[in-house]
Amino acid sequence: MDGCVVLFLCLLLVTSQRGTAEASQESLRWMRRMETAAVEQDSTSFVELIRGLERRLLEVNFKGHNLTLQTSIIQTLVFKLGCDFAGLSLYSAALERVSQAQAQHAMQFPAELTQEACRTRPRELRLICIYFFTAHFFQNDINASLLNNYVLGAQLGREHVKNLSKPINISFWHNQSLEGYTVNCVFWKEGASKHRWGVWSPEGCRTEQPSPTQVLCRCNHLSYFAVLMQLSQAPIPAGLLAPLTYISLVGCSISVTASLLTILLNCHARKQNDSITHIHMNLHASVLLLNATFLLSSALSMPSVPGAACTALAAVLHFALLSCLTWMAIEGFNLYLLLVRVYNVYIHRYVLKLCAVGWGVPAFLVLLLLAVKSSAYGRHVIPLSDSQGNGTGFQNASLCWVRSPAVHGVLVMGYGGLTSLFNLVVLAWALRVLHKLKAQKKPPGARACRDTVTVLGLTVLLGTSWALAFFSFGVFLLPQLFLFTIFNSLYGFFLFLWICIQRCRSEAEVEAEMEAFSSSQTTQ
Repeated sequence: MDGCVVLFLCLLLVTSQRGTAEASQESLRWMRRMETAAVEQDSTSFVELIRGLERRLLEVNFKGHNLTLQTSIIQTLVFKLGCDFAGLSLYSAALERVSQAQAQHAMQFPAELTQEACRTRPRELRLICIYFFTAHFFQNDINASLLNNYVLGAQLGREHVKNLSKPINISFWHNQSLEGYTVNCVFWKEGASKHRWGVWSPEGCRTEQPSPTQVLCRCNHLSYFAVLMQLSQAPIPAGLLAPLTYISLVGCSISVTASLLTILLNCHARKQNDSITHIHMNLHASVLLLNATFLLSSALSMPSVPGAACTALAAVLHFALLSCLTWMAIEGFNLYLLLVRVYNVYIHRYVLKLCAVGWGVPAFLVLLLLAVKSSAYGRHVIPLSDSQGNGTGFQNASLCWVRSPAVHGVLVMGYGGLTSLFNLVVLAWALRVLHKLKAQKKPPGARACRDTVTVLGLTVLLGTSWALAFFSFGVFLLPQLFLFTIFNSLYGFFLFLWICIQRCRSEAEVEAEMEAFSSSQTTQ
């Protein structure tokens, strides 16, 4: 009887081992089928193949706490996790059956990973990791490549893990130069493309480069991750970072002081509160906000600062820039009205309407962008080229700014381009009017001369200097960097000087008129 029991237990053991082996072999066969599809470039079946592999790994039976399967271009790992999960670190150097020719990689999962799933229904969970050593399964429509051609993915059962307070760390080591490239950590976003089964997106991921040979991705969700390498259009020489930073800090500090002083002086001189002065003060307020937030941007872009703080500052900085550009356009519009209406301008609640445009339109655009795509703001990496040829990975500078290329193209370059173009047209039209007056030999008079200085001062200083942003290419790059940095970091100070000159001139004209009036009274 005892012998029958022993024989029965042996049969059960053999059967279970055979079932486990068959399940593992089924997953391996599926992985080899995926390799064949990758060679044949059958992109229509990629999503079905990956979903099929995920389903088999979630359902496979195995003894112990983990299972590892690997083919030439795919490696899978399966872990059994409990609600007492304390974190997990996976390093390719410690994994079995990893080729020495493959670049090293790692994934670190925080203890928070299982908390949400265990809160609803405590149970045993299964974590699957799928590593692709090829980019064939994730074709994209953009002109970019993946670092090492690696895609590292992870999934916790059938749960959607997102918005983790402690990020998942994914490390990619490499032995190639990144000079001339911009690197960004991205994840595969399904259903975001009409032609592919997904696209690469940087949402929820932060890129760090601790050393020239490592890229570290900190992401707050589970998905398939990679490092996207794009050719930089105009990398800044690393040697120019220090002087440009110094010029920016000094210039913006001077402008902040000048703008603040101008606003305080205007508050003290109540008699100057006409519509033109109100427009000037709103422009100075936007300049003050722009320079102050810019000075804070680099400090809050450090990895130790929470991402939410950097996102908020980036949104405020974008709002300040849009407001400054809008008030520049309002200055041009007001000068145009002054010349057309021959100083007889009256619009009901004119300043209030201008404020609604100058502050309301930028606020609406930024709030709409935050509601639709808040990931467009955050830590923006500025690529630097290394003249020594040692790579650029550890030299990249960063600031809290717009991260999305599309948003930057439309709501920064496009918005600024329209503003500069409008002010340049106003300047050209004003110069044409002045030329006609001179041809007719009609002296414009003291007030017309004063408005001529207004047109030249405001439109040139505010419009032309910002137009330098469109010359950041080729041989114009280095001169443009210094000219743009100098003029636009100090232009709050230039405005302060211009307003002081205007007020001194006005006071001199008033004194001259009073002297003339006194002389006429004495003669009588």
